[in-house]
Amino acid sequence: MSVRYIGSGPYCYANSLAMVMGDGAPEPAVLEMLTGSPFGMQLHHGHTPFFDPLGWDPVIGLDAATELLGWTSERSGGGTPDEAAGRLRRAAPAAPLLVGPVELGLLLHRPGSGTAFGADHFVVVIGVEKETVLFHDPQGHPYATLPIEDFLTAWRADSIGYPTEPYTMRGDFRRVRRCGAHSALRASLVAARRRLAVQSIEESGSLGGAAAAERLAELVEEGLRPWQHEHLVRFAVRVGARRLADASVLLARIGEREAARIAEHQARLVGALQHPLVNGDRAVAAGTLRTLAPTYERMARALGDHA
Repeated sequence: MSVRYIGSGPYCYANSLAMVMGDGAPEPAVLEMLTGSPFGMQLHHGHTPFFDPLGWDPVIGLDAATELLGWTSERSGGGTPDEAAGRLRRAAPAAPLLVGPVELGLLLHRPGSGTAFGADHFVVVIGVEKETVLFHDPQGHPYATLPIEDFLTAWRADSIGYPTEPYTMRGDFRRVRRCGAHSALRASLVAARRRLAVQSIEESGSLGGAAAAERLAELVEEGLRPWQHEHLVRFAVRVGARRLADASVLLARIGEREAARIAEHQARLVGALQHPLVNGDRAVAAGTLRTLAPTYERMARALGDHA
């Protein structure tokens, strides 16, 4: 029997989605699994590691989660800064806006910010008072504020590494059909199985699943670039292990016991990367990644009935 992890973690879009859904929202762990994020690993363009499926991104995931739960929303983006600011001013406590991606490094309420480094983030805007944006930053800053010009700079999101429009936001969240969390989780497994089957995207040089884990092991042995190391130890390992730990609990809850066992094993392996990466033990980190590699095919087989 495993002990469920409860604590902080970079679940920014799942937490933001829970906030805008209000009382009708499932717990963020359910929303995270419904996005599809736990089912796979990718080495984006052959050099940026993520513990989520090849070709997946949070924009895709948010759409998947809301649809599975029977919700809809209005998504908008693009336009000039003035037009984006006009859309933002519609936010109110009774009509919050899920805003993102925004560039995390340019959110100036955060200590050490001021430089874009390609990290996406999602927040919930609850109002604009004069020229100040009032928002909940789910990574530890309720009722944060920023001058609207500074917020727009981060919201332009031109440093984000996946396709997205500047000034993307979602609003007018509403339920259009009834679907409980249990049914939505089971329905999500069809897409999960499909995502696990994608192993490469030739035109971008991106790798998925076992191939991504094996290649990342080689990169670790060769010596990661400083930005790769920081990305892994400050973000990717943390969120990857958290997603898998939550997925294990939820898979068991819906009766997928073999898949739950594999997800827990994956969570342990991804979590075990943190210490050797921080302390420069390349051999242990690479070995852990090679142990992780075949688990993606095992998960695909465990979910085979949902193909």
